[in-house]
Amino acid sequence: MSATKLLFLDCDSTLSAIEGIDELGGLRGPEIFQQVKELTDLAMDGKIPIDQIFKRRLDVIAPSRTECAAIARRYIERIEPTAAETVNAVRAAGWTPVILSGGFTQVIEPLAELLGIASIEAVAFCFDGDGNYAGFDEEFPTTRNGGKAEVIERWKARHPGARTVMIGDGVSDLEAKPVVDRFIGYGGFAEREKVREGAEFYVMRLADILPLLPT
Repeated sequence: MSATKLLFLDCDSTLSAIEGIDELGGLRGPEIFQQVKELTDLAMDGKIPIDQIFKRRLDVIAPSRTECAAIARRYIERIEPTAAETVNAVRAAGWTPVILSGGFTQVIEPLAELLGIASIEAVAFCFDGDGNYAGFDEEFPTTRNGGKAEVIERWKARHPGARTVMIGDGVSDLEAKPVVDRFIGYGGFAEREKVREGAEFYVMRLADILPLLPT
């Protein structure tokens, strides 16, 4: 029996051009947008720890269920041009695509459904009965540095001998390099120097990962 093949895909600035948390910040006006974006960039460039900013950004924004649905539509509007064909091709080659994100489950779900990706590893929002923000899953691994590697290790424990590949744009993605068979950096929307330098391979289109996947 052939080994399981798992392809872990970052979402923000990889499957879609947007950073969901920044877009949510934009709902609170340009000043909050800029504040949130600066924090996101610092974390994705590896200049500050993710857990230092994760709750801080959300406390400022406090997004409602309705607002999250609006940003979910933007993920689809700004989808990476080759994402659908790439996901279809990797699935045909026997790979199981998994979205692995420091973003938010409810915001990513419509994009995942469009792409036919059944597995989402992301941070779940909590809402009250009126759809108002009531926090998030603070224990989920991707709320902190090293979290993506931790999630991948869980998958590997469930699928002994699995082949594993991670693709993403940020330092949080690069942190998974030691636990996967191949790490591919993606720079189609955001080129980050640490990721380009640390990646075994670096692509500007998702479709370009196809010949790089291990056989």
